[in-house]
Amino acid sequence: MMKKFLLGAVGAAALGMASPVLAADMAVRAAPPPMIAPMIYDWTGFYIGANGGWGEVHNCVDFLDAAGVAVAQGCRERSGGLIGGQLGYRWQASQFVFGLEAQGDWADLTNQRVSLFNDAFSTRTKTSAIGLFTGQIGYAWNASLFYVKGGAAVTDTRFSILDTASGVELAAASATRWGAAVGVGWEYGFSPNWSLGIEYDHLFMGDRNNSFTIADARIARFVNSRLSQDVDMLTLRVNYRFGWGGAAAPVVSRY
Repeated sequence: MMKKFLLGAVGAAALGMASPVLAADMAVRAAPPPMIAPMIYDWTGFYIGANGGWGEVHNCVDFLDAAGVAVAQGCRERSGGLIGGQLGYRWQASQFVFGLEAQGDWADLTNQRVSLFNDAFSTRTKTSAIGLFTGQIGYAWNASLFYVKGGAAVTDTRFSILDTASGVELAAASATRWGAAVGVGWEYGFSPNWSLGIEYDHLFMGDRNNSFTIADARIARFVNSRLSQDVDMLTLRVNYRFGWGGAAAPVVSRY
């Protein structure tokens, strides 16, 4: 009897000594990993950048006589290159991003066609510069920014009447045309201050009358031309953000 009692006491003591060790081991294994506060890309701040790409202008021309009677000269599209720059400011509230931007581009968008009224003449329309002044509303997903934009557009356009055989310019009128612009884009921040993007814009430039005087009797009765114009732009963009007014947070994944 005494032997059994001693064996039982020894076993109980050994179990009691092992229990804290097992409990400590279980506590260590059950402890959750330390929490790291997630950081997202911050789009707030002033930025400046460059862009380049493709544009297409759609022009429709009418000749108007002194009575206002129009003689249609038809419509034509012409595409060409664009290159320029932009500057702006964005501020981010949660995942929403708001911004203002000014953009200017040199353009080579020229189309020319033989007049439908008299094939001895040709008409030429050349758009050499484009400007945009827009507001932006976007949604940020870490380092990606999807946005829409809208505002005012301006183009520098020259309308010419040419002698078809020689190409000599007989009359011309240059105009700074104002209209409206809408667009959509995507931008990706590949470093705390640098981002790359792609953007599409459509410009509604409306109708504009151009007055000119031409001495040639074959077309002298026309005193105005009416030019209707729309422009499409597709550009690649690179921006550098200074971060003034916002922290330049590193690009990390959200958990």
